[in-house]
Amino acid sequence: MQITNISEAKAQLSSLIEKVLAGEEVIIGKAGKPVAKLVRYNKPQAARKPGALKGKIIIADDFDKLPPDIAEAFGLDPK
Repeated sequence: MQITNISEAKAQLSSLIEKVLAGEEVIIGKAGKPVAKLVRYNKPQAARKPGALKGKIIIADDFDKLPPDIAEAFGLDPK
């Protein structure tokens, strides 16, 4: 693991990225304190499938109807 300050990170970003690609973690510090970590990005394992939860989620018929006390608190007619 390499620790570098922000100004060094700006000047050496390409080489830091190469180290991350090689599996290293790079810590970036500001005023001597760690503030960020560069790690290799890993693509999610499985592709997302739209509609995968279809039929598994139920929304109540009165989902968008406010209870009278809350409607009144918002200045709406509590019907």
